[in-house]
Amino acid sequence: MKKKIVMVGNGMAGVSCIEQMLKLAPNRYEITIFGSEPHPNYNRILLSSVLAGDADMKDIVINDWSWYEENHITLYTGHTVNKIDTERKLVRSDGGVSVPYDELIIATGSLPFMLPLPGADKEGVIAFRDIKDCETMIETAKKYKKAVVIGGGLLGLEAARGLLNLNMEVSVVHINEYLMNLQLDRTASLLLQQELERQGMKFLLKKNSESILGKKRVTGLRFTDGSEVEADLVVMAVGIRPNIALAKGSGIEINRGIVVNDLLETNVPNIYSVGECAEHRGVAYGLVAPLYEQGGVLAKRLAGIETAGYQGSVVSTKLKVSGVDVFSAGEYADKPDTRAVRVQDDFEGIYKKVVIRDGKVIGAVLFGDISDGSRLFAMIRNGEDVTGKEKTVLLGEGGGKAKSGLDLVASMSDDEIVCGCNGVSKGAIVQAIQEKGCSSLNEIKACTKASGSCGGCKPLVADVLTYVLGADGVKTVKEGICGCTTLGRDEVVEAIRGMRLTTSKEVMNVLEWSNTEGCSKCRPALNYYLAMVWPEEHEDERESRFVNERNHANIQKDGTYSVVPRMYGGVTTPKDLKKIAEIAEKYEVPLVKVTGGQRIDLLGVKKEDLPGMWADLDMPSGYAYGKSLRTVKTCVGSTFCRFGTQDAIGMGIQLEKKFERLGTPAKVKMAVSGCPRNCAEATIKDFGVVAIDGGWELHVGGNGGTKLRGTDLLCKVKTEEEVLEWSGAYLQYYRETGKYNERTAEWVERVGLDTIKAALENKEDRAALIERIEKSLDLMKDPWKEIIEQQELRKTFVPIEEQSAESILK
Repeated sequence: MKKKIVMVGNGMAGVSCIEQMLKLAPNRYEITIFGSEPHPNYNRILLSSVLAGDADMKDIVINDWSWYEENHITLYTGHTVNKIDTERKLVRSDGGVSVPYDELIIATGSLPFMLPLPGADKEGVIAFRDIKDCETMIETAKKYKKAVVIGGGLLGLEAARGLLNLNMEVSVVHINEYLMNLQLDRTASLLLQQELERQGMKFLLKKNSESILGKKRVTGLRFTDGSEVEADLVVMAVGIRPNIALAKGSGIEINRGIVVNDLLETNVPNIYSVGECAEHRGVAYGLVAPLYEQGGVLAKRLAGIETAGYQGSVVSTKLKVSGVDVFSAGEYADKPDTRAVRVQDDFEGIYKKVVIRDGKVIGAVLFGDISDGSRLFAMIRNGEDVTGKEKTVLLGEGGGKAKSGLDLVASMSDDEIVCGCNGVSKGAIVQAIQEKGCSSLNEIKACTKASGSCGGCKPLVADVLTYVLGADGVKTVKEGICGCTTLGRDEVVEAIRGMRLTTSKEVMNVLEWSNTEGCSKCRPALNYYLAMVWPEEHEDERESRFVNERNHANIQKDGTYSVVPRMYGGVTTPKDLKKIAEIAEKYEVPLVKVTGGQRIDLLGVKKEDLPGMWADLDMPSGYAYGKSLRTVKTCVGSTFCRFGTQDAIGMGIQLEKKFERLGTPAKVKMAVSGCPRNCAEATIKDFGVVAIDGGWELHVGGNGGTKLRGTDLLCKVKTEEEVLEWSGAYLQYYRETGKYNERTAEWVERVGLDTIKAALENKEDRAALIERIEKSLDLMKDPWKEIIEQQELRKTFVPIEEQSAESILK
């Protein structure tokens, strides 16, 4: 007869152990699992993706209900085991179920630490630990707008990012002077803070919470220095503690966690522990990679396979918040007995630091570019000696590229973890390639789950594939526009056009999206593609747009907005200037600034004041927030300048009036310079016009941002009419062939200047493109005016507390 194994806990670490044991000894045990939550095993790491709208609950399930059935596992969900009878070898749950065991695994995980503050029991005060917490935050965001996250660590920042995506105003409170102080050094932390502030997050650092304010529901948080912050929701993300209650009441040795030896055995025979609840050699781990390593050791032990035991782990942290990549591992703090190699590039937003002691790499911090993370982590784990070649760790030989990915794979042992989220080793990937014929990233993902969660290990998985099969043996599979589909941009647009699909729902249904609701990446892209193909038939899906485009203003780090009215060609009048000044005073605007695009920016406007300010201004929207034409910068040209050869101001105003409000794949900036001296900086714009004797030069594909790119010369024309003709044809060709969120600088390099020239060289082709762009332009309306005139749209700017119950329900 099979021996009976019972596992208490249905989380990632425990189920990973069972998975590995089933591979080693599939018929050895009769398995029973108890889980307190009413769900199958899911990836807790991806809760932030659910909160951010990038994934649904079903997307983060690791093992669905059928997996338990196929492996003949008895699963009790919604059952909390509250008693272990160690003499009779029996466990009992609060649901009245008793199950005998021969071997027992305690994998109860951890509990969120809730600060014992006065008022912590109020409605609206929660942790961020499970699906229920996630659902609470999503529901709260529908009714309230101010959120405070206590804790500036990994979990706190993920919660804050998700709440921002739910259109809440978010403040992060942290007791330390810099964020993620347990994972980053000061420099990386400050870089991260600056980036998150640009995204709208606010930070209250060196703050010690004293009490939670409010009667029944939270209204704010008070600090020990006497200051306060308003809050409709308080999320505590200040840490976790091992869940040891069951072990404590069963005579099992505990300290901070359940004490285990190298074979994950407790002091009670036949009882083991893995995961966040376990304490090994005085350490209770909170990251998933070491927990999977523990599970692998215990799986061998239970399968009867000899093992050297668990020796502890060197941990690493990877974080991705809205495009911000961060990595840290080992000892990264500077100490008297350490030296460091640092690389910092403020233009690209990259910072790298490697810490060395006694000739060995002992720690690393990477920000912006974490491609070296796996290689450095392997060096830390292996204790590689770099004496005499310390600088090459980051800079490579002679300042070139450091050790290649293939070299790294060759130096890795088979048991080294490649995918930390899912505990997949190099050996498991190699086995899938050699024994199961996997030859692409998608096949590896389906077979082993490597790169199936955060995706950070994808480059290393690709290197393992290439190392085993060679470059020619790896199948390249085109990725879709997002994780919901394998279809690329061109296939989606062709289907929209060929099948006359006019709504996002139709696209997702007909093209068989894996996530029928879409995600935050594909919804706005589909909304753009549909409007571009069917400008007359498609009705704009406002809910699919990002917060700035929904509210037609740029959200700032303190939750207020900026208002930039349209000023054609950067030209204004004394009357308009006086009106702007009076309105700035009326709405108590804290900052009025002249922008780099020759506009006036009113910063610090409350959301509820936006419609009123727009009405008082009685000026068109400057679209400083949208994927559309932002500005046409001009110099004075021949109007006043003694060097000017053409009327730059007049040409700029014509272009801006012609193409304002035009939807484009990404923001578009233009400029017109009145002579080759180029005072308007036209040669770093998406579309630049430079006056020359007897005509104009048309320049394309420039960018003056972090990735500086000079323009390419498209052509030379003689008249203003030709400037408008070529610019319209060029913009429409960009609209029809550009990927959503792809700036013209990237698009020109991808498509090629020769391709663009060929598409525009025939007058008939230009005329056809212009006819299509005119159709879109004829339908464009000023969004500020629409909101002012339509009461239903204007209601969305009214604070929730001022809305009637009827309007809220509606």
